[in-house]
Amino acid sequence: MIKFEHVGLRYGIGPEVLSDVSFTLEPGSFHFLSGPSGAGKSSLMSLLFIGRMPTRGIVSMFDQNIAQLGRKQLTAIRRRIGVVFQDFRLLNNLSAFDNVALPLRIQGKPEKEIRANVHELLEWVGLGDHMHSLPSTMSGGQQQRIAIARAVITRPRMLLADEPTGNLDDEIGFRLMNLFEQLNRMGTTIVIATHNESMIERFAHKRLILDSGRLSIVEPKSWVRRKIEEVTGK
Repeated sequence: MIKFEHVGLRYGIGPEVLSDVSFTLEPGSFHFLSGPSGAGKSSLMSLLFIGRMPTRGIVSMFDQNIAQLGRKQLTAIRRRIGVVFQDFRLLNNLSAFDNVALPLRIQGKPEKEIRANVHELLEWVGLGDHMHSLPSTMSGGQQQRIAIARAVITRPRMLLADEPTGNLDDEIGFRLMNLFEQLNRMGTTIVIATHNESMIERFAHKRLILDSGRLSIVEPKSWVRRKIEEVTGK
């Protein structure tokens, strides 16, 4: 689905913030993206949702080299990608319901279908009693859940989430992770950028680790293997 080949990214004439990044995201895969602050996670995420173009190397999405595509083709690819930003990017003049419904309305879905899908999803993320509330009247955690619901309402081919559980308590955070797991089982490719080590350990998925702009890939350890290592020290 996604392939990076020796990709580099720099801003202006500064040094590269990403250097020789190469990896493949298979359809239906699930990856965590981690690394220290300043390692380049946000830059890599911006390349994944085509918010920026690489300064060198090749990025292929859905079997197409994005450097060879026109504006309409890039827009069509972006519509296959759901994104949860750290700053939420909600429309403050729209209710929680209308924020989540917006992608479906852009697609021209029937209003009856929109109402059913949005109601179900907002109930699932624990906001059934806040459907008509404006984002400005809601907590940061509630706004985050609206942003997540909006990103997944269209069942995108790929979902990118930047610290999606950062403002949530553990119970809601794990509940949302289970939603991501369900989407993944239905075929959605998932990439979650997070510093939450307990979340990474609980959900055994491949890990993309950035350090000083360079990427390594770590296979997950099963829960059983981790427990054996904790007990034996091996």
